[in-house]
Amino acid sequence: MLSQLGAECIKVETALRPDIFRKPHTVYGRAGPATFDQVASNKLSVRMNLKHPEGVALAKRLVAISDIAAESFRAGVMNRLGLGYQDLKAVKSDIVMVSVSSSGQTGPDSHFAGYAPLFGAWGGLGHLSGYRDGPPVEMRHVMDHSVGLNAAVAAVAAMHKRRRTGEGSHVDIAAREVASSLAGEALLAVSGGGYIERMGNEDYWRAPHNLYKTAVEDCWLSIAVETDAQWRILAEVMGQAAIADNSRFATREQRYLNRHMLDEIVGSWCVMQQPEQAAAALQAHGVPAHISWRAGDIVADAHMRARGAIIDVEESDRQKRSAVSVPARFSNSDEPAIERGTPELGEHEEYVYGELLGIDRTERQRLIDENIIH
Repeated sequence: MLSQLGAECIKVETALRPDIFRKPHTVYGRAGPATFDQVASNKLSVRMNLKHPEGVALAKRLVAISDIAAESFRAGVMNRLGLGYQDLKAVKSDIVMVSVSSSGQTGPDSHFAGYAPLFGAWGGLGHLSGYRDGPPVEMRHVMDHSVGLNAAVAAVAAMHKRRRTGEGSHVDIAAREVASSLAGEALLAVSGGGYIERMGNEDYWRAPHNLYKTAVEDCWLSIAVETDAQWRILAEVMGQAAIADNSRFATREQRYLNRHMLDEIVGSWCVMQQPEQAAAALQAHGVPAHISWRAGDIVADAHMRARGAIIDVEESDRQKRSAVSVPARFSNSDEPAIERGTPELGEHEEYVYGELLGIDRTERQRLIDENIIH
């Protein structure tokens, strides 16, 4: 995210313990390092052996010319490497360090490792997600991405503070706390003696409010009726105007009490419909409705393409693929952008070690030969 906003981001890696997402794995409908392609575009890559004292010294040289140092090891790892906040502050007094971990750098659970499904479960989002008659839902990428979003925003905030005060910061991001921050209404309800349960696609008071099967395989229509007028229009479009005045559905309160019966009625109509035409008919009369888009629908959408929200980027194997671009547009400034594809391991060492750090070729070769750059 920071690189798309214009920052020069250097990914520190090592062949001794490669990033697990560089390994080809079948996901998103294709075989290859799909996850890495997704998150590593725009970044520069250098190799660095942080288990070697000279590798640690090399890392400090890089920090000395940088604004932000970001890491996502288990709490305590950076200190053991000699690269904790105080170590980095000694080489650059106003450095902004961003540490992302499972449970934070302090507290009784700080030693726990974790990954996306655990964050959602631990933070309470999993318990809130799912159907009333089903178990909590495992949450994966949405947690990784939400944690990254919070880390990026916190990094920008710390940079803003530095510009105002001249002081750096150590930003501590706990992934499970990010999950809990997204469950505010549940925490508020519990603090007031209440309880919030899983509700699937239902709403607290709107009905019908659900996703309904259509005549097209695995294409679902989302309908959310809020007012009596919208309900009457839906009944008319379905060709069942008479049920609009049925005592079980005439008011919002009655519709909510009889929402499961309503779902059967609306569902029986939707399953016979072409989704595009049904959505257009409802939208034309002011009823909130839309197809629950699949990835292919988004990639092919003319509006998204016209705005540059969907672009084509180059993968690590130099093949082209579609990608979601930066979801923001700024007036009077350069557009955020994905400017380069996935980096090869160590691809940018000539620039980073040569131009930025001023290490000549002879010295770089020694560092490579001694497995410091490795």
